[in-house]
Amino acid sequence: MSGWTDIFLGIIAVATLITSILQVGVLVAAGRLAMRLMRLVDRLERDVKPLFGHLDAIGRDAARATALAAAQVERADGLFADVAQRVETTMDSVQSAMGMPAREGAAILAGFRAVIDALRGGVSRGRRARGEDEDALFI
Repeated sequence: MSGWTDIFLGIIAVATLITSILQVGVLVAAGRLAMRLMRLVDRLERDVKPLFGHLDAIGRDAARATALAAAQVERADGLFADVAQRVETTMDSVQSAMGMPAREGAAILAGFRAVIDALRGGVSRGRRARGEDEDALFI
């Protein structure tokens, strides 16, 4: 039996040796993979870093453009408000300037009309007075 024991011990020793070699191989492969991943990450960081810098610059430029656009819109709004105020003032001035002569002309026309009505009224009043006298006499 001692022969079989030595054979089984040899098989166990060989299996343990193979397991150890495989574990060392796995560790070496894992180390290589880790090194490759680290190189890949370093390369990715190196390549992506300028991209983030450009994105940051684009963001700053967009914020600056937005601020400038907002300032221009406020400036245009102030300009339009000023123009509207001036147009309103001008229209009020034109309206009052046009209204005065129109009112004076209307007053002159009303005076002429009153004179004409007075002239006509004197003639027509005389006719009415006679007509009223005749109506009173009519039985």
